[in-house]
Amino acid sequence: MFENYKSLEDLGANDWPNIILWAAPVMFALVFAEWGLSIYKNRDSYDGKDFLAASTIGLINVGISAVIKVALFTAVLFFWNIVPWKIAPSWWSFILCFIAIDFARYWAHRVAHEQRFWWATHVTHHNSNKYNFSVSFRLSWTQHIKFIFFIPVVMIGFDPFVFFICHQIAVLYQFWIHTEYINKLPAPIEYIFTTPSHHRVHHASDEHYLDKNYGSTFIIWDRMFGTFMPEAERPNYGITKPVNTYNPVTLVFHEWYDIVSDLKKAESRNEAFKILFGKPGDEVIKNRELKRQKEKEEENSIINQSKRQPSPTLNEKEPSLLQKK
Repeated sequence: MFENYKSLEDLGANDWPNIILWAAPVMFALVFAEWGLSIYKNRDSYDGKDFLAASTIGLINVGISAVIKVALFTAVLFFWNIVPWKIAPSWWSFILCFIAIDFARYWAHRVAHEQRFWWATHVTHHNSNKYNFSVSFRLSWTQHIKFIFFIPVVMIGFDPFVFFICHQIAVLYQFWIHTEYINKLPAPIEYIFTTPSHHRVHHASDEHYLDKNYGSTFIIWDRMFGTFMPEAERPNYGITKPVNTYNPVTLVFHEWYDIVSDLKKAESRNEAFKILFGKPGDEVIKNRELKRQKEKEEENSIINQSKRQPSPTLNEKEPSLLQKK
């Protein structure tokens, strides 16, 4: 199976362009332009500490990505090498690969909102109550484990170079949709693509907006799978349980800490499984304790009622058994 195995050197991976690194100066320029515009228009779009936290998280994430780059590339090559079919690089393979990656991103994103373990790899992106270009930098340092969702795309047979370029473009697309300064676009664009209007809904903490608009580049997945919601009133941003800190380490790991804390209190494998893979809002331990407390209160209530019931007494007019005898 591995007689024709190709390595990173064989593919010349070290010479592949890092599009995200090239785009970084432009992104930071747009961030400061948007910040300046918000000051000029007296809009509360930015917070200095929030921006510093987002930038720190983003820069450290770039460093982590660079460190594990070889490991991720090696994994891509492994799964690409084990399939007997290959799709040679061409203009149409780039298009198909990009669509396949976006489809995988939809499901990875959706699962990250529906299962607590994966939510811990994503919550960092949502725990700001601001919505601006810098929010796109807030990517968890543990997000890379979501690579497993893209293994099926690799195994379709797309050339690793094609996969690498398409994945970078898909990540870059996320930058421009994090702004309040772009209103709704023409209908055809709004129908097919994920726009700032769609993504503002996704970042909302309002109950009716929760768990909507997971699409990365294409919003058509949400329309197909029933998770689409158009923007109406301006959303309130953030998460339903605010962290209330600007500490980057806390912003990245607070959900992991809570998961470990809950797992220590788990009393069964079933409870541990629910803690890890239940919905993020399901408080397994808290609900269990509340249930037990309620049951105990009901039990005490029954006992107290039985104590308050009068004991049977002898009627004065009724003769005793001895008298009857």
